[in-house]
Amino acid sequence: MAGSQQFDTPTEKRGWFTRFLDTVEWLGNLLPHPVTLFALFALAVVLGSGVAAFFELSAIDPRPEGAAGRSPDGVITVVSLLSVEGLQRIVSNLVTNFTGFPPLGVVLVALLGVSVAEHSGLISAAMRGLVMNASPRMVTVTIVFAGIVSNTASELGYVVLIPMAAAIFYSLGRHPLAGLAAAFAGVSGGYSANLLIGTIDPLLAGFTEAAAHLIDPEYTVGPEANYFFMVVSTFVIAILGAIVTEKIVEPKLGKYDRSEATVDLDNQGLEPLRAEEKRGLIGAGLTLAALLGLLALTVVPENGVLRNPDTGGVLGSPFLRGIVVYIFITFAIPGFVYGKIAGTMKNDKDVINAMSKSISSMGLYIVLVFFAAQFVAFFGWTNLGTIFAVKGATFLQEMGLTGPLLFVLFIAMCGFVNLMLGSASAQWAITAPIFVPMLMIIGYSPEVVQAAYRIGDSVTNLITPMMSYFGLILAVAARYKKEMGIGTLIATMLPYTMVFFVGWVTLFCVWVFVLGLPVGPGSPTYYSFEG
Repeated sequence: MAGSQQFDTPTEKRGWFTRFLDTVEWLGNLLPHPVTLFALFALAVVLGSGVAAFFELSAIDPRPEGAAGRSPDGVITVVSLLSVEGLQRIVSNLVTNFTGFPPLGVVLVALLGVSVAEHSGLISAAMRGLVMNASPRMVTVTIVFAGIVSNTASELGYVVLIPMAAAIFYSLGRHPLAGLAAAFAGVSGGYSANLLIGTIDPLLAGFTEAAAHLIDPEYTVGPEANYFFMVVSTFVIAILGAIVTEKIVEPKLGKYDRSEATVDLDNQGLEPLRAEEKRGLIGAGLTLAALLGLLALTVVPENGVLRNPDTGGVLGSPFLRGIVVYIFITFAIPGFVYGKIAGTMKNDKDVINAMSKSISSMGLYIVLVFFAAQFVAFFGWTNLGTIFAVKGATFLQEMGLTGPLLFVLFIAMCGFVNLMLGSASAQWAITAPIFVPMLMIIGYSPEVVQAAYRIGDSVTNLITPMMSYFGLILAVAARYKKEMGIGTLIATMLPYTMVFFVGWVTLFCVWVFVLGLPVGPGSPTYYSFEG
């Protein structure tokens, strides 16, 4: 009973915050599985299109006469799928909706390359070398920075870096939960920032492009669409994460009492890089430099073979359109070189096994994409998305809501939705078909809208139990603190969410509205129907 009373006391102290967390968890648990969610949304679009067509729902097309996709009479009307023609269209295109869905192929191709670098041990060794060799004064910012960069290799940051960061802080005489929090902040709170283009970039770009086609059927969005903004965001989030850790979280945690641990802390030492791993990193680094040099020869010279054949520039070039191919190459080849030198890969069979393991883990993603593709296709066929976008844009214009305030509210909304729907792809697949066209009509480019979404999707990852790795983080934290609960972990991470939101939104508003900088190569800030 005494133990129970001790456990209940902190819950009572948290009060309203505990009730808030319980509400978030309850709401999240009410949501069906994302796959089921997309299936239900697709069915709702079919039924809703029939009802909307019956009531003759329509909107005046804001696009100029003669624009691609504009009807001759300038009126957007609902196309019912609850009809003979609609049923025929669904049955005829069910497979091609799936196989032609932009995020499917590009994500799988990028993953093939990343998987070689991951399974050979290259990425893990690089992270260990980066973090363990950092000076004590730089260790915090290095851990946050490494967490951000680790997102290139999907779950590696959660599985490897976060436990490692806790052990590093403990070995330095600092509170291990502060190290865990710093790494978690980088991996999850800085999810969309990176120095490299990873698998999340083509995934989101595919949904954004499909949504943009509701307004402009010829519009293209590449994986590099937000690259400039995300590179700068990497350093901003790393600095903010280090400040929050050292000025707020670590002082609040106080001095660590090792009696709170549930594991033997004497065995928490970290293995330094072995000689073969160091040689492997050197070999991989030289290989990467050679590959980048060869790539530069195809892009930098005025007659480069990967430049745009029509304009001679980089914008709209085969290089940018095929950026996923270079993700594959720059991860796969250095990954194999590392594995060969370090002894973790011997031949082509090891490379194939690494690729097949990663693809086999994508089964759920492929199932989700099948239903997401149907929802996006149905939504586009019916014109419901375009009509909602036009009416929503008209409402915003009448309210005078535009500029920075509009995007602050949009980012906040994305962050709130993320509390209950933790999957970035699932959330954007649902919201992009509404908000991308809506903000295009007001005058903002899909690339800028996507950059804003990525902020909201990242900052609240730290405080939602719906995030897929939240349970894993809680389990790691429980090694160092016996009575670690969901509320305690979220309370620890809440300062990061608040500071990241303010700092990242400020950076976005200054970047877009004050400096007028492009968020990525060839990414316009504004959109007009005239092009």
